[in-house]
Amino acid sequence: MTRAVARLRREFAAERDEAFMDLVWHPGEAQADFGEVDVLLRGVVQRMHHFVLDFPYSNVGLVQLMPGENAECTCLALRNLFEWLGGVPERIVFDNAAGVGHKGYGEREPRLTHLFQAFQAHYGFDCSFCNPYSGHEKGAVESKVGMVRRKLFVPRPSVWSLENFSAGLPDRCLELATKPHCRKDTEERGLFSEDRAALLPLPGKRFDVVTWRHMKADRYGVVTLEGRHRCSADRANAGRGVIVGLRALEVEVLDSSGKHLATHPRAYGQASTNSEDPSMQLALLCNKPASWPNSRVRDALPDPLREWLDRQDRQTRNEALQTLKRVDRESGWANAVEAMLSILESTGGADRAGVTLLAARLAEGVAGIEYDDDRPDLSEYDIAFTADVGVQEGGR
Repeated sequence: MTRAVARLRREFAAERDEAFMDLVWHPGEAQADFGEVDVLLRGVVQRMHHFVLDFPYSNVGLVQLMPGENAECTCLALRNLFEWLGGVPERIVFDNAAGVGHKGYGEREPRLTHLFQAFQAHYGFDCSFCNPYSGHEKGAVESKVGMVRRKLFVPRPSVWSLENFSAGLPDRCLELATKPHCRKDTEERGLFSEDRAALLPLPGKRFDVVTWRHMKADRYGVVTLEGRHRCSADRANAGRGVIVGLRALEVEVLDSSGKHLATHPRAYGQASTNSEDPSMQLALLCNKPASWPNSRVRDALPDPLREWLDRQDRQTRNEALQTLKRVDRESGWANAVEAMLSILESTGGADRAGVTLLAARLAEGVAGIEYDDDRPDLSEYDIAFTADVGVQEGGR
């Protein structure tokens, strides 16, 4: 054993002493890696991961912000960038990351996740992985990860929608590519046009980045992911088998026949979370209104709406919950709650027609009418009308 360790140490030392080869990168070839950044996500500082797809030929790197470094996040980031590019790189070199695959020391071929294998086959690109502890094999993207962190994430950005923020990142990256290439007397953005010209065409159909799992809900109708993230599958499915779809940003739950039950935001990190959908509990609450004081629906509502419902008699509260249930089904939970809160603040009640109409407008992205300071002063018409009446009366 001691001799084997000594031999491996000599081999590692010899590898460290070897000179690095100056590799030649062709248009359409890319390197991929993750880095870590802090962002202000909906008012809370969170550690996130920025995925960088770098094109060494032009030295242009494109970025997406992701909550993790798993296969779902990697494939979603790649799909977003492929669609922005309008094509697919011929070859991508990845870090030896467990998210999409892992290459052990001495292994010739990496072990890829099923999701990444399907994603690669769908888009038709070639891929390879660095050897363990060999970051120099993708030095271009290693450098780009740090540069992007300094240029785009300092100072700490404020992010409300992860999708919208990431959608604008490739254009911002291209704005950084106006300098000459470090080895070529040409602007990086000009060389990038050669990278784009060498891309493979996009397939006709978008790939659905999701990993499906068969799981069993507990006696409360909840499935637990990674031992700590609880997601509701509806109490009607308590103790039954369900199908769970893991996406980068959300978790979809289907019953055993494939019928949609719920969609939850996907939680990350070591802290335990409970993302049970309050709208899933709403139907149960309408059937068992006496459970209101201890219901998850009550805890999920904003303070003004919760306090108003607490003060109502049983019939009024039940009618409001029925309205919330109906509008939630038509326009979504967030829109239903926002509409009911807005109507409550405006009228002091929860009129069903008003809540339904406002929630539908919110779901369609129709903003309320706002007037600026340049609107006409109608008092001038009052003065003119009064003067006109005075003239007429004086003439009689």
